[in-house]
Amino acid sequence: MSNNDILKKLRVALQLRDDEIVEILKLVNFRVSKAEIGAFFRSEDHPNYKPCGDQILRNFLNGLVIHLRGPKEEKKNSPVNSPKA
Repeated sequence: MSNNDILKKLRVALQLRDDEIVEILKLVNFRVSKAEIGAFFRSEDHPNYKPCGDQILRNFLNGLVIHLRGPKEEKKNSPVNSPKA
């Protein structure tokens, strides 16, 4: 299964539009155009087909975690774990 297939299946399963995928990628500071996203979803024999690289899929998955769960919270020092004076 190629990265393009994985991206297609996630898009269908999560009911995402191309512009939503662009926004998800922006959450991890990865800029890509809507046209580039559309090229990943074309059939392999289409002249404008573009293979989805590992970096794009990795950034999409990281952005998807932020999109679904929210940004990672920084750990705060609790009184139990803080050094005693």
